[in-house]
Amino acid sequence: MAVKVEMPKLSDTMEEGVIAAWNVEEGDTVESGDVIAEVETDKATMEVEVFDAGTILKILVEEGKAVPLGGLIAVIGEEGEDISDILEEAKSGGDSQESSDKKEQEADKKADEEEESFDPVFGDLDKKGNGQPDDGRIKASPLARNMAEEQGINLANVEGSGPHGRIIKRDIESYEPSKAPAAAPAATVSREDKEHRVSQMRKTIARRLSESKFSSPHYYETIDIDMSAVWDARKQLNEISDTKISFNDIVVKACATALRQHPDINSSWQGDKIIEHGNVNVAVAVGIEEGLVTPVIDNTDQKGLQQIAAESKELIEKAQNRDLQPEEMEGSTFTVSNLGMFGIEEFTAIINPPNACILAVGAIREEPVVEDGEVVPGKRMKVTMSSDHRIVDGVSAAKFLNTLKRMLENPLGMVL
Repeated sequence: MAVKVEMPKLSDTMEEGVIAAWNVEEGDTVESGDVIAEVETDKATMEVEVFDAGTILKILVEEGKAVPLGGLIAVIGEEGEDISDILEEAKSGGDSQESSDKKEQEADKKADEEEESFDPVFGDLDKKGNGQPDDGRIKASPLARNMAEEQGINLANVEGSGPHGRIIKRDIESYEPSKAPAAAPAATVSREDKEHRVSQMRKTIARRLSESKFSSPHYYETIDIDMSAVWDARKQLNEISDTKISFNDIVVKACATALRQHPDINSSWQGDKIIEHGNVNVAVAVGIEEGLVTPVIDNTDQKGLQQIAAESKELIEKAQNRDLQPEEMEGSTFTVSNLGMFGIEEFTAIINPPNACILAVGAIREEPVVEDGEVVPGKRMKVTMSSDHRIVDGVSAAKFLNTLKRMLENPLGMVL
């Protein structure tokens, strides 16, 4: 008996999946547990397994296409089995879409007809245009004017096909600049726009950050830190460490240590209550092609710098290779976002829900500083913390930042 393979729910927030790649072709034989496809979800690219053995009788979705949860993607059965009823059922779903598209086209056509026969200034026009004076103005429907404005089209260059040369919707849609009256040579070269499909991950990032920005009352506090001691300490640590320790690893460790001293920062808003988390799990923002992901280092405060560096390196490589699993991006209680490696001196970040705060780390700057009344070379770094004012008050955020500053200016304090 033929078995339908439907789009499974591969993450708790998934609403649809995109077929990233098929690992089988029609006619291939599969066993239970075989991976037949890779699906791009809102969090990662996941594998789709089959639970029944048989032959791939039909693949219904092309690579790159989105399918809602429960949508049919393939059919498995015995070789030569009749699956016309399943295909007919799948086709009827497509017919419904085609019917909807046809209705939409008919509605557009009707709107065009109404547009041709009505002018907001001169009223209903007959085909001879009785009652429309020839005052020399460019006659165009409101819809056509709006479309032209959005697309940067000069109505003077458009030939109208409506009554008495009135410009309507279809004239804008069919307008070709090459057919417009010759003009003086342009100083710049116009290039074609490119359209990019929005990935499931980008959709989720957009939704989560929009919700965070507009539902959490953000405020920002910046502090300048002397990084001379960290600079020297890192150099010494990397001489004895098996894993290269980055400045960001040290910042992450300092944050985790400071969070243990300021548990109100390590909290989440839950409507009628605030959860003060027992564990300190610091997420590290990693930029990839599709956007920003935040793998999590669990129990960060209980780990040494070498272990943090090793885990961070592994998670960043997984993120860049799109191999992160959903569970590796869940459970954070605080987030660090570092753009220092790009020369950014200072920025603000949007809180990563459900965290109360996120720390934006800038570049280490070499600049003159005054010490004991003398001007000497210094290494400074600005960090800016975005906080959710529902959870964290300004004084609490300031105290945390001062503790963090003290940790980084005296790195031995993290060990003690």
